Amino acid sequence: MTDIARLTDLIEPEAEALGFELVRVKMVPSEAGDGGEALQIMAEDPATGQLVIEQCAALSRRVSEMMDAREEAGETLVEGAFHLEVSSPGIDRPLTREKDFANWAGHEARIVMAKSYAKDADVKRTYKGELVGIESGMVAIDDAKTGRATLPRNEIHSAKLVLTDALIAATKPVDASGADEVIEDTQEEKADD
Repeated sequence: MTDIARLTDLIEPEAEALGFELVRVKMVPSEAGDGGEALQIMAEDPATGQLVIEQCAALSRRVSEMMDAREEAGETLVEGAFHLEVSSPGIDRPLTREKDFANWAGHEARIVMAKSYAKDADVKRTYKGELVGIESGMVAIDDAKTGRATLPRNEIHSAKLVLTDALIAATKPVDASGADEVIEDTQEEKADD
């Protein structure tokens, strides 16, 4: 089994060397249908909260080089076939770090607790509503169905923002320079030539 904590410890300095902050490292089944896995790395530029394609490519190269060097030295970081996916966290980003729960307070979120937390039948496992914030390791959310819930961060299985108009309005846009220079090439123009 892949040691995500070890990978995170190795990947984080590579991201920081490029001026990025690591958001999440996760192994998931490959969408290619080849039975392999994907090593997903999400990072952000602190200035924008996102990464553009060139930044993703730069981080991908650094991580690949680091992993290749460790494998050549005899260390197995990921068992079996895998491919690397580097991306920006996106607008409906995962909430993984303490500062994510603080920075995105006031926005709608969906939190799923670990199975061990919700082992009793009357303990709810999924919460959805306005994120209130975090204090002393406890995440507060105003659940739309049950009201205020205070949840231990270390028992959260997954948490992410919900895409809403308010979230879109609050999100800094990525660099759109050059977007106004789009050249339209329609079929009619081609037919007239």
